[in-house]
Amino acid sequence: MSRPELLAPAGDLECLRTALYFGADAVYVGGPLLQLRAEAAGFTLDDLKEGCRLAHEQGKKLYVTVNSFPKNQEIEPLKEYAKELYAVGVDAVIVADLGAIAAIREAAPDLEVHVSTQANCQNYLAAKTYYDMGAKRVVLGREVTLDEIAELRKLVPEDLEIEAFVHGAMCMSYSGRCLISSFLNNRSANRGDCTQPCRWQYALVEKTRPDVEFPISEADGFSTILSSHDLCCISFLDKLEEAGVCSFKIEGRMKAPYYVATVVNAYRHMMDGTATLEQIEAELECASHRPYSSGFYFGEMKKNHFNDCTYEQDCVFMATVLDWKDGRVTVEQRNHFKAGQILEVLSPNSLGEKVTAEDLRDEEGNELDAARHPQQIVTFACPLPLQAGDMLRARK
Repeated sequence: MSRPELLAPAGDLECLRTALYFGADAVYVGGPLLQLRAEAAGFTLDDLKEGCRLAHEQGKKLYVTVNSFPKNQEIEPLKEYAKELYAVGVDAVIVADLGAIAAIREAAPDLEVHVSTQANCQNYLAAKTYYDMGAKRVVLGREVTLDEIAELRKLVPEDLEIEAFVHGAMCMSYSGRCLISSFLNNRSANRGDCTQPCRWQYALVEKTRPDVEFPISEADGFSTILSSHDLCCISFLDKLEEAGVCSFKIEGRMKAPYYVATVVNAYRHMMDGTATLEQIEAELECASHRPYSSGFYFGEMKKNHFNDCTYEQDCVFMATVLDWKDGRVTVEQRNHFKAGQILEVLSPNSLGEKVTAEDLRDEEGNELDAARHPQQIVTFACPLPLQAGDMLRARK
């Protein structure tokens, strides 16, 4: 690749369209089989076909996660599934299990394989072994450092691509292979059914005193000691590229379109050099997130990685732009906003522009004092020529 790829998540077609509009070079999604997210984030085969069409008509790519660990009885269905994915035009599958890689290579030898971060690839020999099995790309484990990536890059075949996460939620367990949800709720994180118990609050209990809780925090008597910070690499993307990373991956297939738009837009501007780091860091504060961290890229974390499970967010998503014509914008309301309220524009074409919701009206032309109904279609006077797909937000 001549420049790194910006790889965005999508849990449905709306998120996929959003990711493409805001500048993703490729999008990864889950399908109907063996994907590590809840069923709600899984595309049907028809959805995947439409997703491929949307991506390919823009010269972009669609990858499908097949990164659960299959049972014996799932190997043969997986082979048929691989053929179906190839037939609908998927550009690559993201796979963790050795048996799954072998099954996919056998059934659909021309379907590109990327090795998931779930495979814990941490060294050059593991990466080369996956390459010898037919993998085109490895998604490195999140525990590797920049120096380790650079060393690995020198020792693997030149045409083996290296992908790394640059933004989003991090798992407490080694490369995401966690058993806490299975133990507490009988719902396996490694089968796409995690209940996220790492985000819960905990206290210390001594075995012979089960009714006595010992606080492990300085306030409120509980601590989310298993809840990690969110990853943010916006300030050192150049170092990741220099180390040999060719695909910058954003986590978040369970996230809403506004989150996808905000984060993808920020990274696109950074990669294209169309905004300052200060502007872009401010953009990333506009979407809901836990405190940010650089992860393990510079070695062991220098501060406590866990947080108090509070989320930070400077802005609230207000509306999606549907159309602009003759000085009026038509939007679909997502949160309550008032006539005369100042709204910020979230657009791939600009940063920091604002509009005032003046002369607010409903679809019939009736004047409104507020857009208060969920997904209500309203219009207002707007001198900026906004485009369908742009979003509007308000400062909290």
